[in-house]
Amino acid sequence: MKNSIFIILLGFTTLLFSQEKSQKDLEREARKDVREGNELYNQLKFEEAEIAYKKALDKNPNYAKASYNLGNTIFQQNKNKEAIFQYDLAEKIAPNKMSKAEVFHNMGNSFMKEKQYDKAVDAYKNSMRNNSKDEETRYNLAMAQKLLKNKQDKENKDNKDKKDDNKDDKNKDKKDKEGGDKDKKDKKDKDQDKGKDKEDEKGDPKKEKDDPQNKNQKPRPNQLSPEQMKQLLEAMNNE
Repeated sequence: MKNSIFIILLGFTTLLFSQEKSQKDLEREARKDVREGNELYNQLKFEEAEIAYKKALDKNPNYAKASYNLGNTIFQQNKNKEAIFQYDLAEKIAPNKMSKAEVFHNMGNSFMKEKQYDKAVDAYKNSMRNNSKDEETRYNLAMAQKLLKNKQDKENKDNKDKKDDNKDDKNKDKKDKEGGDKDKKDKKDKDQDKGKDKEDEKGDPKKEKDDPQNKNQKPRPNQLSPEQMKQLLEAMNNE
């Protein structure tokens, strides 16, 4: 019975030793992949370097240097959004403040290339919190703050111009409406004046008096009728 227990314990110890040895082998191979990636990176073969760093991370996911270098080689390929994602992963496993400062610095550079100046400012500030003596990060932070202010000023100016344009359009519409109402009123007044003139012409006694047709229809007040003329002639004869 004791021999059986001893054999089981020996087998378990052997298994643990085998697993430990296997993990060490993976870490050693991961370091080899990183060295290969560094050589390719220095030769500007960024796509091949990216493959080498990913192999290293497959063997050792917590390999901080491989994670950081992978972010750098992705950055060099102008895949900025992917680089930002990788830097975020690298920052979480960075072993010390100096490593975190480097990660945040390069993350800020990625945000700058994307023109996300507000996020770049935050990244550079995080880098300075971990390494306040880095003058390059300090310079990049000042540049990002300046670009962010210029962008905000431009947006504010554009919004103000847009608001002024909308205000001008409203004022123009109001004036056009008032002008249209005035034109309608003037036309109405003219129509009324025209109708009044027609009524005046219709009821003018002078025009009615001078009309030849009216002369034939109505005798003048001092004109004698034929019967009156006859009576007057008879009276004159009698005298």
